[in-house]
Amino acid sequence: MKSFKVSCVQIASGPNVEANLIEVSKYIEKSKKLGADIVVLPENFAMMAEYDSMYLDIKEDLGQGKIQDFLKSLAIKNDIWIIAGTIPIKTNNKDKVFSTCIVFDNNGVIVSSYNKVHLFDVDLLETNEKYRESDIYNHGESIVVVETPFCKIGLAICYDLRFPELFRKISEKNVDLICMPAAFTSVTGKAHWDHLIKSRAIENLVYFAASAQGGYHVCGRKTYGNSIIVNPWGETLDTIKNKSGVIISTIDLESLKKLRKSFPCLEHRKF
Repeated sequence: MKSFKVSCVQIASGPNVEANLIEVSKYIEKSKKLGADIVVLPENFAMMAEYDSMYLDIKEDLGQGKIQDFLKSLAIKNDIWIIAGTIPIKTNNKDKVFSTCIVFDNNGVIVSSYNKVHLFDVDLLETNEKYRESDIYNHGESIVVVETPFCKIGLAICYDLRFPELFRKISEKNVDLICMPAAFTSVTGKAHWDHLIKSRAIENLVYFAASAQGGYHVCGRKTYGNSIIVNPWGETLDTIKNKSGVIISTIDLESLKKLRKSFPCLEHRKF
């Protein structure tokens, strides 16, 4: 396959799972109408909780549950691959979950899943926001690369973006596209979002599709939005500010192949 289309959905999820899923379904259908082969959903698309403990109330076993069943039906109905943001998935500890990105193929089959490796335990002095994801999440321990009919895709989630060694490990698996669900804070997004995404794309010569939460949430939180698709040269192919919607772009594998041949920096690594 020489090219295909990827879309990213941006919403501002609230605490009502049913309402969030209805909105997600609308934008998945829109993505399909725009010609997308793959759609990426943002982190916590099914619920943006007021308290982290609320995520424990909607946790599911990997492979079954209301959220996963809903996405399976959407993948089949729309004949589209879904990179399903993050879903709270059960661990052996009843008080902890994984933040898991699940990949559904166009037949609704789960083909892969990735547990968020880097957890957001940060104090933002500017806005007095405190985040302790490790209070309810267990961190993942492995990189994940997904074999698809389109290309090899690497997965990352939000705070992972700040750790270039993760993306280098993914790059070593010969991926062409990295997909990243996120829910960046307004403060950190404004400072670093575009810079980090473009850096990860440039230094690894990959396309990068980042789907983000964007706007004001019922819980009082504000997320940065600015979902973006970037090419391996660091150029923005499509983006959206802080409103709900869909972005879409063509992933041109032929041009990527030519770029890597003419500018083989990955082959020049010394360490």
